[in-house]
Amino acid sequence: MNEAHVTVVGNVATEVSYGETAGGVPMANFRLGCTERRYDRQRECWVDGETQWVTVTAWRALAVNLIGSLAKGDPVLVSGRLRVREWAEGEAKRSRAEIDARSVGHDLTRGTSAFRWATGARGQPPGGAGRAGPEGGGESVPEWIVSALEARRAAAVAPAPGPRALPAGARPPTGGQGEASERESGVADRGD
Repeated sequence: MNEAHVTVVGNVATEVSYGETAGGVPMANFRLGCTERRYDRQRECWVDGETQWVTVTAWRALAVNLIGSLAKGDPVLVSGRLRVREWAEGEAKRSRAEIDARSVGHDLTRGTSAFRWATGARGQPPGGAGRAGPEGGGESVPEWIVSALEARRAAAVAPAPGPRALPAGARPPTGGQGEASERESGVADRGD
């Protein structure tokens, strides 16, 4: 396997275009802009460097999922096989970098994203929860993922908890980051 696999971080520069081959295989592509950021010591600030442009092509289920997931300007990570296309236009030689994408996802260092199972996706829990069997694409979903999904759904429909009683001598939370972590993890305040 002598292919150049790369992971590129950048922003979606065009709307995702979608089509199908003559054989009915879904295909989507978009342009990805990757701008270098570096610290300029003379001006004492961050500056943009040169922008590299890459065409990203996705096939089959990934292509279908890109349509409902990406918009122009979204920060993304793209992983796949790098190809450089070269051709001649008269006397001039032209080239273009392309990535045959295997995976595409939002760059969570710059924002948040909420995952939704695609209908009919391999490994999707049937009915939204439980183990996938032959009807769910043949791949089983690890039990910890199923448990996490069930817990998240239960938390979304459960009523908000009321104020909790503090043990004798305990201080009330200050509203800082520790309070949210304890509340989300279900850890009771021990008054330490």
